[in-house]
Amino acid sequence: MLSILIPTHDYNAYPLVQSLHQQAECLPIPYEIILAEDGSHDTVSMIANLKVSELSHCRYIRRKENVGRSAIRNFLMNEAQGDWLLFMDADGKVVRDDFLQKYITAAQQHAVVCGGVTHPDQWHDPQRMLRWKYEKAYERKYGNISEQFRSFSFLITRDVAHAVHFDERYDGYGYEDVQFGKDLEQAGFTVYGIDNPLMNDDIEDNETFLRKSEEALRAAFRFRQEIGDRVKINRIYHRNALFSWIVKWVYKLFAPLIRKNLLSAHPSLALFNLYKLGYYASLK
Repeated sequence: MLSILIPTHDYNAYPLVQSLHQQAECLPIPYEIILAEDGSHDTVSMIANLKVSELSHCRYIRRKENVGRSAIRNFLMNEAQGDWLLFMDADGKVVRDDFLQKYITAAQQHAVVCGGVTHPDQWHDPQRMLRWKYEKAYERKYGNISEQFRSFSFLITRDVAHAVHFDERYDGYGYEDVQFGKDLEQAGFTVYGIDNPLMNDDIEDNETFLRKSEEALRAAFRFRQEIGDRVKINRIYHRNALFSWIVKWVYKLFAPLIRKNLLSAHPSLALFNLYKLGYYASLK
């Protein structure tokens, strides 16, 4: 049995569930889809998500308290009935007609499978350019197939999921997937990447993405001993102390000007990288 598990927070995930339901109905195996609200407050999205329970083999769960990205996934693991657990973020969009079947095929040989994430090739909203430029640069560099664990869309056996779990100390935004990937590796499990991406259908505005990036950097700093060199900014900071010290003071002097660029319609990724390292170096 396949359990499709989707945590959501203040987001209308019904279109995603609809697409998955249509494909799941054609699978040769039983399935279930569970959508869990993680302490959402947006009434409009919650009303839309309620319709999930009207679909066959689908269940909608509303949790009043926001427990975070790790704990909500562990909760869904415990709710699932399937031997295979397919997790995905609520803001994904299915772009392949054989999306579920590709995962099922890969599952015959691999215990952990990541399908990847993609983003629109064109973007015209000037207030949402920073996230889009950042993600497209990542795609050009690494492509859609990655052996590194990413939690946006992944399939895992029930036994492995319950053996590892997400680390619930990561109660905010950022790097819980890096920790999970490390824990998988230490437990002896290999992540297998396939070309089967979900489209990220929710590009945040520049200010929101910058705020979330800062939150992620605080998580990287807080858990620097645990995730270490698996995070690029940790590698840069700890391997070049003089450079990091210089960037720290450049950040202190010019952070307002750099932020102005990052919040503009033409953000510079070079300045974004400088800003992140300076912000990280300034944390205590």
